[in-house]
Amino acid sequence: MANSAFMKNLTPSPELAKVVGPQPLPRTEVTKKLWDYIKKHNLQDAQNRRNINADETLKAIFEKPTVNMFEMTKLIGKHLR
Repeated sequence: MANSAFMKNLTPSPELAKVVGPQPLPRTEVTKKLWDYIKKHNLQDAQNRRNINADETLKAIFEKPTVNMFEMTKLIGKHLR
């Protein structure tokens, strides 16, 4: 059985909505859409693929220029209600 906490629809903050859209989504879908955005805009670090180099849109979410993929999930948690 899937963990229902991961499947619960959460509303993204205005900053996160610029990436994933304003509609409520489960955390798993938010992460997937975030990765789609990162890949589309080529924001994964070339030397260390675990790092994400934030563009202006992602800096509003992460509050710093570079985050690692494990830190990213913690930071987007602050943008979900």
